[in-house]
Amino acid sequence: MPTDIAGDRNRFAQQLFSSLPERYDQLAEVLSMGQNGRWRRAMVDHIVPTSPARILDVASGTAGVALQLAARTSSDIVGVDLTRNMLARGQENVAEAEMGERISLVAGRAEQLPFPDGAFDALTFTYLLRYVDDPQATLSELARVVKPGGAVASLEFLLPPSRFWRFWWWLYTRLVLPLGGWLTGGREWFRVGRFLGPNISQHYRTYPLSGTEDAWRRAGFENVGVRVMSLGGGLVMWGTRIRE
Repeated sequence: MPTDIAGDRNRFAQQLFSSLPERYDQLAEVLSMGQNGRWRRAMVDHIVPTSPARILDVASGTAGVALQLAARTSSDIVGVDLTRNMLARGQENVAEAEMGERISLVAGRAEQLPFPDGAFDALTFTYLLRYVDDPQATLSELARVVKPGGAVASLEFLLPPSRFWRFWWWLYTRLVLPLGGWLTGGREWFRVGRFLGPNISQHYRTYPLSGTEDAWRRAGFENVGVRVMSLGGGLVMWGTRIRE
């Protein structure tokens, strides 16, 4: 499926991540203050008990979540990502883990998934909604491919609700992240570090957490839950596809 006919945010995401796959997994820990792995586990915790046969992992990137899903379930997993370079690195990671029989990776857009209705028993998505032009429409598209009653869980950055921690978060994202990106990943990761904090702030000005919960429900999810992680630096959300 071609991935060059996307919206403005899609094109930006492609440009931002195309040069980053080689060191993405290590640098993701820097961007999340070392919490990315813990956040992923908390998200996957909401999928594992449902024992799904097929799971779709959207914004799969280098297949980190897909690999954890494979390690903790007996499911077959399909990973979808917009950026082919990230998927190529993901294929290498899958091969190294000898999970090629259970994990397949395909290029595609979250807003227009190349799968029929109700094709999956569960779905995960990670750091996605800040990179799409219409989060509500994207959530509806994610709901479309999940069977009624299927579990869905997501991971995203968050703005700390406490003014005290938000002040330190602001300093970290505006000062430490760009410098840390430069030192550990060069110019490309300096760009990511400089971009991330303002992007998160802008996203939640437009789509506050309460509005995001409502958007999940409008998309067709119920039993929507929220867990604020690491003093407000991360957000795990989950729900189930409404039974029709």
